[in-house]
Amino acid sequence: MKLTRREALLVAAGGAVALTAGSLGLPAFAAEGEAQKLIDEFTGGATPEAGKISLSAPEIAENGNTVPVGFEIDSPMTADDHIETVMLLAPANPRPGVATFHFTELSGKAAASTRMRLAKTQDLVAVAKTSKGAFYMDTKPVKVTIGGCGG
Repeated sequence: MKLTRREALLVAAGGAVALTAGSLGLPAFAAEGEAQKLIDEFTGGATPEAGKISLSAPEIAENGNTVPVGFEIDSPMTADDHIETVMLLAPANPRPGVATFHFTELSGKAAASTRMRLAKTQDLVAVAKTSKGAFYMDTKPVKVTIGGCGG
């Protein structure tokens, strides 16, 4: 089969339109339940208990590009009983997994603060894993007036 120049241009234009239309169908935000999937992978299916974690963030973030977030966990931080890992999630962001912090008994205190981008109003989530295999979780609602992920 031999294509004329005109036919080759039409095929190329049709391919470009198909690629553009396909990329427009991609979700701009994380699929619903993606944050829960990350939590389930982190906890191995165990249900995290409330308490011990104090998650801090502003109630209203005027600019979602830089939202201060911090957490502090009540833990003795001894060799036998300490916080090993803390995962921060922003479920309404395009990629909900924001940060993971690792601690040892030498850390002395299980606390950290950072800044994160938030796409829109949502409930931030912090999940902690202890050296004894227990999990704790806290959530904090944050109202975002101007989204930080292009929204």
